[in-house]
Amino acid sequence: MAAPTGVLNGTEIKIYVAGTLVAYATTGSININHSLREITSKDSGAWKEQMEGLRDWSIDLEGMYAWTDSAGASVNNADDLFASYIATRTSFTIVWGTTDTDAGDTKYSGTAYLGSVSMSGATEDSATYSASFSGSGAITQTVS
Repeated sequence: MAAPTGVLNGTEIKIYVAGTLVAYATTGSININHSLREITSKDSGAWKEQMEGLRDWSIDLEGMYAWTDSAGASVNNADDLFASYIATRTSFTIVWGTTDTDAGDTKYSGTAYLGSVSMSGATEDSATYSASFSGSGAITQTVS
């Protein structure tokens, strides 16, 4: 099947940590930054001047919080992310993109660390979690 044209349905975007889909994710964002360095001088004519600097990237997600799935098995969720990656200070490969392999689909991947995980539960509402992953080194863009 060919890649869809027009606006991509956000439901198609998935986040995989160490090859496993992150459980119950509802939103996910990727942030790619280029920190510019200022080179303004008295010769700049009162205009700010900049040049290239460091680049970095991060991935953030939010999801529904669960200890196990409906079959009672452990899931790749907030507890698992904490135990596997913050408690052990372990890096991993993370992938942000569609699950399809259609021509034109784009994925981003790289080595990352889990920087934070937050879990919350309001009265008579679904429990949720959020996680923030910080890239270490370059991010790779792949177009199938």
